[in-house]
Amino acid sequence: MRSARMASFAFAGVSLALVSGPLFAEDEIAVASVDATAVQLLQGALELTRGASSYTRLAMKIHRPDWERNMELEAWTQGQEDALIRFTAPAKDAGNATLKLADSMWTFVPQLKREARLPSSMMSQSWASSDFSYNDLSRSDNYLRYYEVQIVDRNQEGGHTIFSLQMTPYDDAPVVWGRETMVLRDDYVMLSQTFHDQDLIALKQMETRNIGPLGGREIPLVMRMSDLAEPDHWTEIRYLEADFDANVPASKFTRFALRGER
Repeated sequence: MRSARMASFAFAGVSLALVSGPLFAEDEIAVASVDATAVQLLQGALELTRGASSYTRLAMKIHRPDWERNMELEAWTQGQEDALIRFTAPAKDAGNATLKLADSMWTFVPQLKREARLPSSMMSQSWASSDFSYNDLSRSDNYLRYYEVQIVDRNQEGGHTIFSLQMTPYDDAPVVWGRETMVLRDDYVMLSQTFHDQDLIALKQMETRNIGPLGGREIPLVMRMSDLAEPDHWTEIRYLEADFDANVPASKFTRFALRGER
């Protein structure tokens, strides 16, 4: 994050949105009790669209005051550590790919016929010129490792218990944000997530703009990351297809696969 540290997507930012498969069986309706702990809620949110393995097809729109850019991509995940994201449209971006292997991140640009491992100093840079960063794609379990998570509010709305979580990094945590806040329903659907700097000024916000059924569960179908310091700067991710119980081979998460080789 730090412009994100999947989603998300995000994918949990992009970690929840992009690199996410299932904690719950398709016929199981999971709802957190009103007495659920903060960690249980966060774990449920992280796992809602991520599990043993998954495949998703998504559309991404990058919006600026004077232009818009539309892209399509595919994403495969395995557990909470590995993910491959490949752009399929438009033609000039097709084949551009990002591979996450545990804490390492690799990129491939077919026009250059070159793959590169991203150094930690570049992880906060924009991913694909969007409002997501490479860190956003790599942070799936960082909340559970590096943050103290607390429930700071709860209320009833639309037949759901709505929880507000506050996530404060430990003093020695290798993260950039000074604080993050998340609002989610009792069925683990994330409604919003806000990222604050070290002075606790809100700089970015992810919000769910549409919720519906896909892949056997109710999930955020459209999520928007907004740059709060730059008016009318946002990136929207929209699910087109999802298989949260996909049989994805381990060979998909290799540098050969990153280059599109089989």
